[in-house]
Amino acid sequence: MNVTSVGTILIVEDSPSELELMSHYLQESGYKVLKATGAKEAIEKVKVEEPTVIITDLVMPDMSGFELCRYLKKNPHTQEVPIVICSSKNKEIDRLWAMRQGAKAYVTKPYTREQLLRAIKSVTN
Repeated sequence: MNVTSVGTILIVEDSPSELELMSHYLQESGYKVLKATGAKEAIEKVKVEEPTVIITDLVMPDMSGFELCRYLKKNPHTQEVPIVICSSKNKEIDRLWAMRQGAKAYVTKPYTREQLLRAIKSVTN
C-alpha cells in the first residue's frame, strides 16, 4: 500500500498481540509506529522521540494509563501531544476519568481498524 506518512504514533500496550495488531493497522495506514510495552518505557521513548499521537492502554503493570496521562500532561515537552486511550474498560466513568486526565479520545477493545483511525484523526485535526 502506497500511503504518505502522516505522523508518528507511540503505542503503549502490555499485550503483545494487541501491540502487534494496532501496529499493523497503523503502519498499513502510513503511520510510523513506536512501541512501548509499559508506561515507564513510553516515558523513556518520548524523551528522545517526538510522537504526533500517543495511544495507551489503561490497565498495565507498574503504572496505569491514567498515571501515564497525568505525567505526560504535566511535562512541558509532551503536554501538547494528544493521547488516545485504547482499553477494554468500557464504563462511562472510565471514559470520563480518562478525559479528566488529559486524554483526547477513547476507543474500547475490541475495536476495528476504522474506529482506531477515526480516533487518531479526531485528535490530529
